[in-house]
Amino acid sequence: MISSFKGNTAVLTGAGSGFGLECARIGAKLGMNLVLVDVQQDALDKAAAEMTQAGAQVLARRVDVSKADQMEALAKAVAERFGAPNFVFNNAGVGAGGLVWENTIADWDWVLGVNLWGVIHGVRLFTPMMLEAAKRDPSWQGHIVNTASMAGLLTPPNMGIYNVSKHAVVSLSETLYQDLRLVTDQVGASVLCPYFVPTGISQSQRNRPGELPAAKPTKSQLIGQAMSNKAVSSGKVTAADVAQKVFDAIGADQFYIFSHPTPKALANVTSRMEAITQIRNPPDPFLERPEVGEQLRAALREA
Repeated sequence: MISSFKGNTAVLTGAGSGFGLECARIGAKLGMNLVLVDVQQDALDKAAAEMTQAGAQVLARRVDVSKADQMEALAKAVAERFGAPNFVFNNAGVGAGGLVWENTIADWDWVLGVNLWGVIHGVRLFTPMMLEAAKRDPSWQGHIVNTASMAGLLTPPNMGIYNVSKHAVVSLSETLYQDLRLVTDQVGASVLCPYFVPTGISQSQRNRPGELPAAKPTKSQLIGQAMSNKAVSSGKVTAADVAQKVFDAIGADQFYIFSHPTPKALANVTSRMEAITQIRNPPDPFLERPEVGEQLRAALREA
Protein backbone atom coordinates (compact mmCIF):
# COMPACT_ATOMS: atom_id res chain seq x y z
CA MET A 1 0.00 0.00 0.00
CA ILE A 2 1.50 3.33 -1.10
CA SER A 3 0.92 5.98 1.55
CA SER A 4 2.10 9.03 -0.41
CA PHE A 5 3.19 10.12 -3.89
CA LYS A 6 4.33 13.67 -3.08
CA GLY A 7 8.05 14.23 -3.40
CA ASN A 8 8.62 10.79 -4.86
CA THR A 9 10.23 10.14 -8.25
CA ALA A 10 8.59 8.41 -11.20
CA VAL A 11 10.25 7.18 -14.39
CA LEU A 12 7.81 7.08 -17.31
CA THR A 13 8.70 5.64 -20.72
CA GLY A 14 6.45 6.58 -23.62
CA ALA A 15 5.83 9.83 -21.75
CA GLY A 16 5.17 11.93 -24.85
CA SER A 17 1.66 10.63 -25.49
CA GLY A 18 -1.10 8.29 -24.36
CA PHE A 19 -0.94 6.61 -20.97
CA GLY A 20 2.58 7.83 -20.26
CA LEU A 21 1.66 11.47 -20.75
CA GLU A 22 -1.53 11.17 -18.69
CA CYS A 23 0.30 9.42 -15.85
CA ALA A 24 2.87 12.22 -15.92
CA ARG A 25 0.09 14.79 -15.62
CA ILE A 26 -1.28 13.04 -12.55
CA GLY A 27 2.23 12.77 -11.13
CA ALA A 28 2.78 16.52 -11.58
CA LYS A 29 -0.48 17.28 -9.75
CA LEU A 30 0.61 15.01 -6.91
CA GLY A 31 3.94 16.84 -6.52
CA MET A 32 6.19 14.11 -7.91
CA ASN A 33 9.58 14.39 -9.56
CA LEU A 34 9.22 13.18 -13.15
CA VAL A 35 11.67 11.42 -15.44
CA LEU A 36 10.09 11.69 -18.88
CA VAL A 37 11.33 9.28 -21.53
CA ASP A 38 10.30 9.09 -25.18
CA VAL A 39 11.85 8.45 -28.57
CA GLN A 40 9.94 11.31 -30.26
CA GLN A 41 11.80 14.51 -29.41
CA ASP A 42 9.05 17.06 -30.17
CA ALA A 43 6.47 15.18 -28.08
CA LEU A 44 9.01 14.82 -25.27
CA ASP A 45 9.86 18.52 -25.31
CA LYS A 46 6.18 19.45 -25.18
CA ALA A 47 5.52 17.10 -22.26
CA ALA A 48 8.56 18.36 -20.37
CA ALA A 49 7.49 21.98 -20.80
CA GLU A 50 3.97 21.18 -19.59
CA MET A 51 5.15 19.31 -16.49
CA THR A 52 7.70 21.98 -15.63
CA GLN A 53 4.99 24.62 -15.93
CA ALA A 54 2.88 22.52 -13.55
CA GLY A 55 5.66 22.77 -10.95
CA ALA A 56 7.30 19.35 -11.27
CA GLN A 57 11.03 18.74 -11.16
CA VAL A 58 11.66 17.19 -14.59
CA LEU A 59 14.41 15.16 -16.20
CA ALA A 60 13.60 14.57 -19.88
CA ARG A 61 15.58 12.09 -21.96
CA ARG A 62 15.22 10.95 -25.55
CA VAL A 63 15.72 7.19 -25.33
CA ASP A 64 15.06 4.18 -27.54
CA VAL A 65 13.96 1.77 -24.82
CA SER A 66 14.96 -1.24 -26.91
CA LYS A 67 18.63 -0.23 -26.65
CA ALA A 68 20.47 -1.53 -23.58
CA ASP A 69 23.14 1.19 -23.62
CA GLN A 70 20.60 4.01 -23.83
CA MET A 71 18.55 2.56 -20.98
CA GLU A 72 21.69 2.07 -18.90
CA ALA A 73 22.62 5.73 -19.45
CA LEU A 74 19.09 6.68 -18.43
CA ALA A 75 19.31 4.70 -15.19
CA LYS A 76 22.61 6.38 -14.36
CA ALA A 77 21.16 9.83 -15.04
CA VAL A 78 18.12 9.10 -12.85
CA ALA A 79 20.35 7.95 -9.98
CA GLU A 80 22.50 11.07 -10.24
CA ARG A 81 19.55 13.48 -10.35
CA PHE A 82 16.98 11.93 -8.05
CA GLY A 83 18.37 8.69 -6.61
CA ALA A 84 16.36 5.50 -6.83
CA PRO A 85 12.93 6.06 -8.40
CA ASN A 86 9.91 5.14 -6.31
CA PHE A 87 7.80 4.41 -9.36
CA VAL A 88 8.67 3.01 -12.77
CA PHE A 89 6.12 3.01 -15.58
CA ASN A 90 7.45 0.76 -18.35
CA ASN A 91 4.89 2.05 -20.80
CA ALA A 92 6.51 2.60 -24.20
CA GLY A 93 4.88 0.46 -26.87
CA VAL A 94 4.27 0.07 -30.58
CA GLY A 95 1.64 -1.78 -32.57
CA ALA A 96 1.83 -4.00 -35.64
CA GLY A 97 -0.48 -6.56 -37.20
CA GLY A 98 -1.08 -8.94 -40.06
CA LEU A 99 -1.02 -12.71 -40.40
CA VAL A 100 1.74 -13.98 -38.16
CA TRP A 101 3.79 -15.66 -40.90
CA GLU A 102 3.87 -12.46 -42.95
CA ASN A 103 5.87 -10.38 -40.46
CA THR A 104 9.48 -9.72 -41.42
CA ILE A 105 12.50 -10.08 -39.17
CA ALA A 106 12.59 -6.27 -39.01
CA ASP A 107 8.95 -6.27 -37.79
CA TRP A 108 9.78 -8.75 -35.04
CA ASP A 109 12.92 -6.87 -34.01
CA TRP A 110 11.05 -3.57 -33.81
CA VAL A 111 7.96 -4.75 -31.92
CA LEU A 112 9.77 -7.08 -29.51
CA GLY A 113 12.51 -4.49 -29.05
CA VAL A 114 10.14 -1.79 -27.81
CA ASN A 115 7.30 -3.78 -26.27
CA LEU A 116 9.32 -6.50 -24.55
CA TRP A 117 12.97 -5.49 -24.33
CA GLY A 118 11.96 -2.00 -23.23
CA VAL A 119 10.16 -3.53 -20.24
CA ILE A 120 13.00 -5.98 -19.59
CA HIS A 121 15.51 -3.13 -19.46
CA GLY A 122 13.28 -1.10 -17.15
CA VAL A 123 12.90 -4.04 -14.78
CA ARG A 124 16.53 -5.17 -14.78
CA LEU A 125 17.94 -1.67 -14.28
CA PHE A 126 15.55 -0.01 -11.86
CA THR A 127 14.46 -2.90 -9.63
CA PRO A 128 17.91 -3.32 -8.01
CA MET A 129 18.05 0.43 -7.34
CA MET A 130 14.63 0.30 -5.70
CA LEU A 131 15.48 -2.74 -3.59
CA GLU A 132 18.67 -1.10 -2.37
CA ALA A 133 16.75 2.03 -1.38
CA ALA A 134 14.20 -0.10 0.45
CA LYS A 135 16.95 -1.94 2.31
CA ARG A 136 18.45 1.35 3.50
CA ASP A 137 15.11 2.79 4.64
CA PRO A 138 12.34 0.60 6.13
CA SER A 139 9.77 3.31 5.31
CA TRP A 140 10.73 3.55 1.61
CA GLN A 141 8.04 2.40 -0.84
CA GLY A 142 8.09 1.71 -4.56
CA HIS A 143 6.03 0.21 -7.36
CA ILE A 144 6.62 -0.91 -10.95
CA VAL A 145 3.86 -0.80 -13.58
CA ASN A 146 4.38 -2.61 -16.88
CA THR A 147 2.02 -1.81 -19.73
CA ALA A 148 0.80 -4.92 -21.54
CA SER A 149 -2.60 -5.17 -23.22
CA MET A 150 -5.70 -7.33 -23.34
CA ALA A 151 -3.72 -8.85 -26.22
CA GLY A 152 -1.46 -10.20 -23.48
CA LEU A 153 -4.34 -12.29 -22.14
CA LEU A 154 -6.04 -13.16 -25.44
CA THR A 155 -4.93 -14.28 -28.90
CA PRO A 156 -6.93 -12.24 -31.41
CA PRO A 157 -6.07 -13.19 -35.00
CA ASN A 158 -4.22 -11.01 -37.47
CA MET A 159 -2.12 -9.36 -34.75
CA GLY A 160 0.14 -12.18 -33.62
CA ILE A 161 3.38 -10.21 -33.38
CA TYR A 162 1.72 -7.78 -30.96
CA ASN A 163 0.10 -10.64 -29.01
CA VAL A 164 3.45 -12.36 -28.55
CA SER A 165 5.08 -9.20 -27.19
CA LYS A 166 2.26 -8.47 -24.76
CA HIS A 167 1.88 -12.07 -23.52
CA ALA A 168 5.57 -11.91 -22.66
CA VAL A 169 5.04 -8.68 -20.72
CA VAL A 170 2.20 -10.25 -18.71
CA SER A 171 4.38 -13.27 -17.89
CA LEU A 172 7.33 -11.06 -16.97
CA SER A 173 5.12 -8.90 -14.76
CA GLU A 174 3.48 -11.81 -12.97
CA THR A 175 6.92 -13.31 -12.30
CA LEU A 176 8.25 -9.94 -11.14
CA TYR A 177 5.35 -9.70 -8.69
CA GLN A 178 6.12 -13.15 -7.29
CA ASP A 179 9.87 -12.53 -7.16
CA LEU A 180 9.43 -9.24 -5.31
CA ARG A 181 7.15 -10.92 -2.78
CA LEU A 182 10.00 -13.30 -1.96
CA VAL A 183 12.44 -10.56 -1.03
CA THR A 184 10.54 -7.45 0.10
CA ASP A 185 7.25 -5.98 1.27
CA GLN A 186 8.26 -2.48 0.18
CA VAL A 187 8.23 -2.74 -3.62
CA GLY A 188 5.15 -3.85 -5.55
CA ALA A 189 4.28 -4.52 -9.18
CA SER A 190 1.29 -4.25 -11.49
CA VAL A 191 0.46 -4.98 -15.11
CA LEU A 192 -1.81 -2.71 -17.17
CA CYS A 193 -3.99 -4.52 -19.72
CA PRO A 194 -6.02 -1.95 -21.67
CA TYR A 195 -8.54 -2.68 -24.39
CA PHE A 196 -8.87 -0.21 -27.25
CA VAL A 197 -8.23 3.28 -25.88
CA PRO A 198 -7.55 6.41 -27.98
CA THR A 199 -3.75 6.81 -27.78
CA GLY A 200 -1.02 7.19 -30.37
CA ILE A 201 -0.22 3.48 -30.62
CA SER A 202 -2.15 2.93 -33.85
CA GLN A 203 0.24 5.43 -35.48
CA SER A 204 3.40 3.74 -34.18
CA GLN A 205 5.07 3.72 -37.59
CA ARG A 206 5.90 7.41 -37.11
CA ASN A 207 8.70 6.39 -34.72
CA ARG A 208 9.92 3.24 -36.46
CA PRO A 209 13.74 3.40 -36.72
CA GLY A 210 15.36 3.62 -40.13
CA GLU A 211 17.54 0.57 -39.52
CA LEU A 212 14.38 -1.57 -39.21
CA PRO A 213 12.42 -0.46 -42.28
CA ALA A 214 8.93 -1.69 -43.00
CA ALA A 215 8.39 -3.81 -46.09
CA LYS A 216 5.53 -3.12 -48.47
CA PRO A 217 2.42 -3.91 -46.36
CA THR A 218 0.58 -7.13 -47.11
CA LYS A 219 -3.16 -7.33 -47.57
CA SER A 220 -3.62 -8.68 -44.05
CA GLN A 221 -1.49 -5.90 -42.59
CA LEU A 222 -3.49 -3.20 -44.37
CA ILE A 223 -6.72 -4.77 -43.09
CA GLY A 224 -5.29 -5.02 -39.59
CA GLN A 225 -4.19 -1.40 -39.59
CA ALA A 226 -7.60 -0.20 -40.74
CA MET A 227 -9.37 -2.27 -38.06
CA SER A 228 -6.97 -1.02 -35.39
CA ASN A 229 -7.45 2.61 -36.42
CA LYS A 230 -11.21 2.23 -36.22
CA ALA A 231 -11.21 0.40 -32.89
CA VAL A 232 -8.75 2.75 -31.20
CA SER A 233 -10.39 5.95 -32.45
CA SER A 234 -13.85 4.80 -31.33
CA GLY A 235 -12.79 3.94 -27.78
CA LYS A 236 -14.99 5.54 -25.13
CA VAL A 237 -12.56 5.19 -22.21
CA THR A 238 -9.84 7.85 -22.41
CA ALA A 239 -6.13 7.59 -21.69
CA ALA A 240 -6.70 9.97 -18.75
CA ASP A 241 -9.32 7.57 -17.33
CA VAL A 242 -6.86 4.71 -17.56
CA ALA A 243 -4.05 6.73 -15.96
CA GLN A 244 -6.25 7.39 -12.94
CA LYS A 245 -7.01 3.67 -12.70
CA VAL A 246 -3.26 3.05 -12.67
CA PHE A 247 -2.66 5.39 -9.74
CA ASP A 248 -5.64 3.97 -7.86
CA ALA A 249 -4.24 0.46 -8.38
CA ILE A 250 -0.78 1.48 -7.15
CA GLY A 251 -2.33 2.93 -4.01
CA ALA A 252 -4.28 -0.29 -3.41
CA ASP A 253 -1.39 -2.64 -4.36
CA GLN A 254 -3.61 -4.12 -7.08
CA PHE A 255 -1.75 -6.21 -9.65
CA TYR A 256 -4.09 -6.53 -12.67
CA ILE A 257 -5.27 -3.19 -14.05
CA PHE A 258 -7.94 -3.14 -16.75
CA SER A 259 -9.25 -0.20 -18.75
CA HIS A 260 -12.61 -2.00 -19.11
CA PRO A 261 -13.05 -4.18 -15.97
CA THR A 262 -16.53 -5.39 -16.91
CA PRO A 263 -17.82 -8.97 -17.18
CA LYS A 264 -18.42 -8.52 -20.90
CA ALA A 265 -14.92 -7.18 -21.52
CA LEU A 266 -13.35 -10.04 -19.57
CA ALA A 267 -15.61 -12.74 -21.02
CA ASN A 268 -13.08 -13.74 -23.68
CA VAL A 269 -10.38 -14.12 -21.04
CA THR A 270 -12.66 -16.44 -19.10
CA SER A 271 -13.47 -18.54 -22.17
CA ARG A 272 -9.79 -18.80 -23.08
CA MET A 273 -8.81 -19.95 -19.57
CA GLU A 274 -11.68 -22.44 -19.50
CA ALA A 275 -10.53 -23.89 -22.83
CA ILE A 276 -7.04 -24.36 -21.41
CA THR A 277 -8.12 -25.99 -18.15
CA GLN A 278 -10.71 -28.17 -19.90
CA ILE A 279 -8.27 -29.12 -22.68
CA ARG A 280 -10.47 -27.75 -25.46
CA ASN A 281 -9.38 -26.04 -28.66
CA PRO A 282 -9.05 -22.24 -28.54
CA PRO A 283 -12.47 -20.57 -28.57
CA ASP A 284 -13.81 -18.21 -31.21
CA PRO A 285 -12.23 -14.82 -30.40
CA PHE A 286 -15.25 -13.07 -31.87
CA LEU A 287 -17.91 -14.61 -29.62
CA GLU A 288 -18.89 -11.18 -28.34
CA ARG A 289 -18.86 -9.56 -31.81
CA PRO A 290 -19.35 -12.24 -34.49
CA GLU A 291 -19.88 -9.66 -37.25
CA VAL A 292 -16.26 -8.52 -36.86
CA GLY A 293 -14.99 -12.05 -37.36
CA GLU A 294 -17.20 -12.53 -40.39
CA GLN A 295 -15.93 -9.30 -41.97
CA LEU A 296 -12.29 -10.24 -41.33
CA ARG A 297 -12.64 -13.74 -42.77
CA ALA A 298 -14.45 -12.43 -45.85
CA ALA A 299 -11.80 -9.74 -46.44
CA LEU A 300 -8.88 -12.15 -46.11
CA ARG A 301 -10.45 -14.82 -48.32
CA GLU A 302 -11.21 -12.49 -51.20
CA ALA A 303 -9.21 -13.34 -54.31
